[in-house]
Amino acid sequence: MQLSKEAVIQQTNAICKNTLMETLGIEVVDYGDNFLTARMPVTPRVHQPDGVLHGGATVALAESVGSFASNIFTDLEKYFVRGIEISANHLKSVKGGFVYAKATFVHKGKTTQLLDIRVTDESDNLISLCKLTTISLPRTK
Repeated sequence: MQLSKEAVIQQTNAICKNTLMETLGIEVVDYGDNFLTARMPVTPRVHQPDGVLHGGATVALAESVGSFASNIFTDLEKYFVRGIEISANHLKSVKGGFVYAKATFVHKGKTTQLLDIRVTDESDNLISLCKLTTISLPRTK
């Protein structure tokens, strides 16, 4: 039985309690066959001292959404997923509102996955462009 889109989003957000994702206010808002989207509020909690979005918070958002995407599209009964590399190019500053991270698969291999993660503001301006590599490792009994 395949879960509905709403059920997947609800379950994904529920497992974020008492984690970095909850601390940063990250929540999954959409997903489809080849993507997952999350958002994060831009508040003083995620600002640099000069009042703009911290690059580290942006990367935490990108890694969270990319890792969730890999987990959703992996058979977690047989495998567990870990991030092995992330890179980010920060292109524009943001002071408030929300930023959205959309993770899309570039490569969905049996062992490694490569995701393109575009972080945009509420006006769809590109804020950061990130790349995440994840690995699926077999669960041992």
